[in-house]
Amino acid sequence: MKKQARQFQEQMSKMQEEMEKMEVTGSAGNGLVEVTLTGDNKLKKLKIKPECVDPDDIEGLEDLITAAFNEASGKLQENSPGSSLLDSFPLGNLPFG
Repeated sequence: MKKQARQFQEQMSKMQEEMEKMEVTGSAGNGLVEVTLTGDNKLKKLKIKPECVDPDDIEGLEDLITAAFNEASGKLQENSPGSSLLDSFPLGNLPFG
């Protein structure tokens, strides 16, 4: 069981390294707004095309930014390298499992 725990820990470390390198981009309004997130869900870049900036419709711009962020965040979760890592570890063998 110690060997399995060590392997699990190594896999978790590798997954964390992969996540740190990952970047995903989400967009909204046919590319009017783009958001790029890092693997730890931090905002790296926000692109706003000038034609979508309307001083009379700030709420619309806010909605586009929110939608782009949510799309990027969803992609990050879908592409997580360790999404099935816990499934491969036999938790039933642990004293609390």
